Amino acid sequence: MTVDRIERETVIEAPLERVWQLVTEPGWWVASTPSGVAVEGETTLCKNERYGDFPVRAEAVKPRSFVSYRWASAFEGEELTSDNTTLVEFTLTPEGAGTRLRVVESGFEALAGSGELRAKAHEDNASGWAEVLDAFKKRAES
Repeated sequence: MTVDRIERETVIEAPLERVWQLVTEPGWWVASTPSGVAVEGETTLCKNERYGDFPVRAEAVKPRSFVSYRWASAFEGEELTSDNTTLVEFTLTPEGAGTRLRVVESGFEALAGSGELRAKAHEDNASGWAEVLDAFKKRAES
């Protein structure tokens, strides 16, 4: 059985503007070298030497508070379609001198392919977000 969502959050000891700057780099969680800035409807090819190339499309951008992307993490290198992507949402909230970052990735149940493929995609990404958010926090706080 696949769970459809992954939810994580962390408090980052960095100002909202710094965290916003970093989360609006398309594919920052997968790209070896993120580049550019999120523009609604624009797709960026994010390259990762270890995991491959992933198109990432910015879905919604609400300045300083919310950005969402679609990506095909279980279908490396494929064009983005309605049945091969998950939605990754980042919500930023000021918290004292820092910023609370909440990430929700959803849509695993709608992925094309076998139940095993969907379960593996969820499992891989669930463990990956812990590592990614730890590295992101260190980067934002430095």
